[in-house]
Amino acid sequence: MSIDVKTVSGRRDLRYESFDELLADAEKLVSTPGTRTLGNWSLAQLLAHLASAIQMSLGDVPPPTVPWPIRIIGFLVKGRLLRKGPSPGFKLPAEVEPKVYPSVASAEEGREMLRTAVARTKTERMSARHPILGPLTHEEWGKLHLRHAELHLSFAVPGDPA
Repeated sequence: MSIDVKTVSGRRDLRYESFDELLADAEKLVSTPGTRTLGNWSLAQLLAHLASAIQMSLGDVPPPTVPWPIRIIGFLVKGRLLRKGPSPGFKLPAEVEPKVYPSVASAEEGREMLRTAVARTKTERMSARHPILGPLTHEEWGKLHLRHAELHLSFAVPGDPA
């Protein structure tokens, strides 16, 4: 049975100003014993998902096909998404989930995927067309990835350090 993430309490309030802050938080989550997630995905899946999204913006992962009415809505909410990020509870079609939540063996593997993807953004342009928002600049992609990470990692709660 899946958790209704719109009603989850205990999420962290996050705001990343840079990819370095995101990576520092990912490191803390992976290295702190007892880190748990409050939603439907493991920390490994969340980190791999964030890496996959960055890879999509770099043109590595083909974006899913999105119906035109959703793309129109995307055009209308683009500014809000870049400022505030997505809200919890957006359901992806079942056939899309395996493409955007890659299978990984561990949180450490997900963290390494995220590190690698972020490192590439420093030497390559994120210029792929977003499946819902359309064309984005490298800077807009960066903002979107940070807001996206805030949403997903708000469900990851570090345990007590050993």
